[in-house]
Amino acid sequence: MTEQAPGTTAGAGGPTAAPGLQRELGVSHIVFMVVAMAAPLTVFAGLIPLMLGTGNGIGTPGDFVFVGLVLVLFTVGYSAMTPQVRDVGAFYSYVQRGLGTTVGLGAAALALVTYSVLLVSVTGYFGAAAVTVIETFSSVSVPWWMLAAAGLAAVGYLGYLDVEVSARVLGVLLVAEIAIVAVIDLAIVVRGGADGLSAEPLSWAAFTSGTPATGIMFAVFGFVGFEATAVFRSEAKNPDRTVPRATYIAVTIIAAIYALSSWAMIMGAGVDRAGGLAAEDPQGLAAGLATRYVSQVAHDAVQVLLVTSFFACLLTAHNVVARYLFDLGRQRALPIRLGAVHPAYRSPHVASLLTSAVISALVAITAIVGLDPVTQIYAWFGGTGTLGLIALLTLTSAAIVVHFRRDSSANAWRGTIAPALAFAALGFILVLVIGNFELLIGSRALANVFLAVLATAFLGGLAWATALHRQQPRYDSLT
Repeated sequence: MTEQAPGTTAGAGGPTAAPGLQRELGVSHIVFMVVAMAAPLTVFAGLIPLMLGTGNGIGTPGDFVFVGLVLVLFTVGYSAMTPQVRDVGAFYSYVQRGLGTTVGLGAAALALVTYSVLLVSVTGYFGAAAVTVIETFSSVSVPWWMLAAAGLAAVGYLGYLDVEVSARVLGVLLVAEIAIVAVIDLAIVVRGGADGLSAEPLSWAAFTSGTPATGIMFAVFGFVGFEATAVFRSEAKNPDRTVPRATYIAVTIIAAIYALSSWAMIMGAGVDRAGGLAAEDPQGLAAGLATRYVSQVAHDAVQVLLVTSFFACLLTAHNVVARYLFDLGRQRALPIRLGAVHPAYRSPHVASLLTSAVISALVAITAIVGLDPVTQIYAWFGGTGTLGLIALLTLTSAAIVVHFRRDSSANAWRGTIAPALAFAALGFILVLVIGNFELLIGSRALANVFLAVLATAFLGGLAWATALHRQQPRYDSLT
């Protein structure tokens, strides 16, 4: 398989000139976008209390440290391979280069489904969080789906424009949400927490207590989006340097924020009481600590910024899906129209419009069926997206190992040892998640349905590749 130069479209007659995406993103822009997708405030207010109540309790900070270390190992090989992967398809481009076009398109289909269900998941919670804010400040009741539709419309508009506009919006929102988390954390530390500060949550005994498997599963969910740095390589100023740096920085920032914030939350609630309080009222724990250690204003700020945090996550996830579709259009794996670039904004506008249409339709179906936006849409679709992400990470690690066994351009650590360790660790986590998937979804029957959706996506991608090979015998050489 040969590499396709940026700004070209593969076709039956060879590459033809085509306008490229706007190259104006620096390291900070990309970091803002991927950390925004990880949504620090939503993890602080929603995920960490859930982990405290159902996982390994006060060992939660260790979950984030463990997953962070695994993803740093993954990033070593991911970054080493980045200069040799010219497409914007992130996971599937790496898998395609390492394991071949057929498996690569299987990964592409899995990635599209994974990020789409994550988009649906976050849209549901965004609508619910927006309802809470409106009711708090105006006592007006609005259906969650109406606010979700407004959010999707705004995301669709920004996704249609120049990508730097999205980066600037996300930068502002991300700074605001990290700031409120930092204020709450600092207030807890300065005031000594409920019973004084303690390092007990960072101990091995704490990490192995309760159900660490559940804690690790949820911790992976908190890192969703870090890998999207490579999706923006065609819009980066110097992708071979920008993408690896942004990936390392994003993983480090996410792990540090989550580990420190979960520790501070435990200190604020009290080591002996944190797990019980989180189990009793997971949604109210963070806001309650904001009121107790800062002020009612901080409590209100958390509610408002939770909405903007979900919006930031939506915007980045939308951009990721659009760029997957864009690259698949450029490779003629999907209709070539999806690979079109807007003449003024230099954005993948057709792919962005399709993303908006599909996600809006899926969210409409969940609303018509009557699913609860938090306990069902967010939990079910978010859990499914988490499993899909872990499967993609594992598959990508395998592709990196295979690639560097053929191409020894990287040293042993970057090309073999680190990727192999990452593959082993991610494979372990994947087995762990599949075995406990019903804890994320709520029931074994429903878990099997969502497992079938992911499996069908991957197998459908393999069938898709087979059909393309029959229609276009030279497809491998054109991508």
